[in-house]
Amino acid sequence: MGSLTYSMIMSVDGYIADENGNIDWTVPDAEVHAFVNEVERPIGTYLFGRRMHEVMSVWDDLAADPDLPEVEQEFGRLWQEKDKIVYSSTLESVTTARTKLEREFRPEAVRQLKESAERDLSVGGPTLAAHAFKAGLVDECIFYIAPVSIGGGTPGLPPGQRLSLELRDERRFGNGVVYLRYSVRQ
Repeated sequence: MGSLTYSMIMSVDGYIADENGNIDWTVPDAEVHAFVNEVERPIGTYLFGRRMHEVMSVWDDLAADPDLPEVEQEFGRLWQEKDKIVYSSTLESVTTARTKLEREFRPEAVRQLKESAERDLSVGGPTLAAHAFKAGLVDECIFYIAPVSIGGGTPGLPPGQRLSLELRDERRFGNGVVYLRYSVRQ
C-alpha cells in the first residue's frame, strides 16, 4: 500500500504563488534541489490538477538540456520515470510521457490506487490537494518554506479546512529554506 503526500514550496506566509501567479521566488538552489530529488525518488505516481501539471510539464524536456546543472537534469529524469494522473475537465489531452487524464477527482478511485500502489503517491497543487484532504486521503505533508513573505496569492493549504499535523522531520538549508515533514492526523 502506498501513502499519499502533499508536497509544496511555500512562502513563510503560506502562499505558493503571488497574486499574479508568479513563482520565481520558489526556485531551489543546488543544495535544496538535491534534497528534493531524494525526497521525490520513492514516489511512483504524481496526482496533479491542470495548472500544476502545466507548470511541471517542462521537466519532460528539461532532463535532456545539457545547459542545466546536473541536479536539475536528475530531477527531470525522476519526473520522466513517474506515472502521472492529471485531473482536469478543461484539458483536451495531455502530452507528457506516462500521463493519464481524468475528468474528475474521485476519492474512492484514489483510495483504491493507494491500496494497490507498490510505491508512494504525491498530490501536487493546492486545489486538487484540498479534495484529497477533504476525503481523508493525505497521509503526509512536506513543506519547503522559502524565506520570503509575498503578502497574498494562492494559499498552499486549503482555506476553511482544519488540519491536525504531527511533525516528523525538519531540516534547515544554507539559503534559509526550511523543510518540514508532517504526518496528517485523521
